[in-house]
Amino acid sequence: MKIEKKRALILMGFGVGAGLLSGLFGLGGGIIIVPGLMFAFKMDQRLAHGTSLGGVFLISCASLVTYWSHGEVDWHVVLWLALGSVCGSLIGARLLATLSKRTLTISFIAVLVIAGVRMFFKIDSSGTMVINAPTAAWLVLIGVIIGAIAGMLGIGGGLMTVPILVVLFHVSPALAKGTSLAVVIPTAFSGTLQNFRNKNTDLSAAGIVSATGIFSAIGGSWLATQMDDVISNFLFAILLIFIAGRMLLQLRKTSATALAEGAA
Repeated sequence: MKIEKKRALILMGFGVGAGLLSGLFGLGGGIIIVPGLMFAFKMDQRLAHGTSLGGVFLISCASLVTYWSHGEVDWHVVLWLALGSVCGSLIGARLLATLSKRTLTISFIAVLVIAGVRMFFKIDSSGTMVINAPTAAWLVLIGVIIGAIAGMLGIGGGLMTVPILVVLFHVSPALAKGTSLAVVIPTAFSGTLQNFRNKNTDLSAAGIVSATGIFSAIGGSWLATQMDDVISNFLFAILLIFIAGRMLLQLRKTSATALAEGAA
């Protein structure tokens, strides 16, 4: 009984953390849940991803509703980005077949660092996106790239979508986060259904994570809509650089392990 209670409390902690990340930054929260499940419960990585996606889906929906209620979702942008993202997830393996995962990861780390450093500086967030043919084409292309890379690396597209919308299109951070969540949710939904069919999800764990994460997601997203743009960009920049550093350490660890196995 004590073990089950301890397990539930740990899962609730993961849910609160994932909800805050989702609400504050427009992310899914898997960057907390997946490593947490693997470390705390020695869960298989595939099962951890499936469980995380099941919990994150409802958390993301709660965050989206809050952003939407504050008018912080651009559905025209969502349409074109989602179209590209879906295509990217389908053809990403072919497009990126010539790149090794190591090369792709290093490139992605560089993009995160550049975007993070750029967001430390003042950005004009007064821009409004006028959807014409060239802009729609750019959004589809960006969606393809985001969908392909996110699929290859197993990370949420919000890490790329939010800084791209803020830095390149000068939209407000809150609008970028709400729009990003709306793009991610269809992919998360389809992935969750597939995992359920494959019995690749711990339903009890996902339920506890989502039940607690929904409340922190609502609070975090409300706070994000009230937050000053400069502070929001600063916090997101720190998050990007932190994730880049974590990915770099993981890459070095993987390389060291492969080198040791090769020497043996």
